[in-house]
Amino acid sequence: MQNYHPNQKLIEKWLRLHLVAGVGSKTFARLLNNLGGIDQILAATPGQLASVPGIGQKKAQAITAGLYSADVNSELEKAHRLGIRIITQQCPDYPPLLRQIDTAPAVLYVKGTLTDQDNLAVAFVGSRNCSNYGREQTSRLTHQLSTAGFTIVSGLARGIDTEAHRGALSADGRTIAVLGCGLGKIYPPENADLASRIADNGCLISELPIDYEPLSNTFPARNRIIAGLALATVVVEARSRSGALITARLALEQNREVMAVPGRIDSPHSYGPHQLIKDGAQLVENVNDILTALGHLNLTIDESETTTDTQTTTATDSQPALFNLDQLKLSPTESAVLNCLDHQEIHIDEIINRAQLTAGPANAALTSLQLKGLIKQLPGSFYKIQHQ
Repeated sequence: MQNYHPNQKLIEKWLRLHLVAGVGSKTFARLLNNLGGIDQILAATPGQLASVPGIGQKKAQAITAGLYSADVNSELEKAHRLGIRIITQQCPDYPPLLRQIDTAPAVLYVKGTLTDQDNLAVAFVGSRNCSNYGREQTSRLTHQLSTAGFTIVSGLARGIDTEAHRGALSADGRTIAVLGCGLGKIYPPENADLASRIADNGCLISELPIDYEPLSNTFPARNRIIAGLALATVVVEARSRSGALITARLALEQNREVMAVPGRIDSPHSYGPHQLIKDGAQLVENVNDILTALGHLNLTIDESETTTDTQTTTATDSQPALFNLDQLKLSPTESAVLNCLDHQEIHIDEIINRAQLTAGPANAALTSLQLKGLIKQLPGSFYKIQHQ
């Protein structure tokens, strides 16, 4: 895999600021918004940095020192050696769904490939100490969604995350693993082989420097990326104080769909999904519940003809197993969204209002229409018609 990027010089500048300790996505965005751009930030005096709201003198001095000491060349050499690509929000291959969230990472490390199919992604999260039931349901659902052409997003953790990735791979589908550490420090270590397979059939992603160790405080931040990459997040087993519930909350804050698989009423693993369902999350008994909730594709799957213990899965005769979006007619939701657009840019909030939709189905329809080449997304979550 080639690590050269046409915006390499710009990437190096963003990377220099990204490597400064204490400069997370919020601080990065605050500096960009107030100082005008990366060149202005790198050239700013401590006083100019301190004038940015939320920075102050002490942090400004730390940023100045950090910019001076950041070893960009070493990080780039590690990336090249490990086959890791570094991209920024300004790169055209930055995931469009992730770019929409308020706390989108300024810089991403990617091992593997990102494709347009990844704009049709569903995240699966849940307990690390899951039951056999949780493993079975996760494997079944992710296998079937992969067969339908969706990318599966999860966090490479033990338990539900691992089964989600394996379910996608069992269908020869695409899957993305978001790590709470650097891509040079695969965690948990027993998932190293799985991580290698994921990189070959999707990608590994992290916002953290390559040698960053897995720490307890990095995983909650990682969860916003999992939710941000997906149209919907499905929770399968989660105790009352679970990271999966953090991911679900973040998905809601990002105006994405949240769904949950019910479990045994006497199991502590069922608390999270059941509470989410009580609060209005879509109850998921089968893959068609997920497709219906997304509401943007005329696709159903006959579960009687699918299996998760083989490498092949079939859909109903009326639809191909791995569909081609260009061959699908517009769904009512897609038509409603398309009718709201013209050649002038329109913000997503206005589209949702005009089409009288909730955020989840609207986002899904917009993504599908983009993949069909009918509309174009512009910076700031604006859209316009691309073709008649």
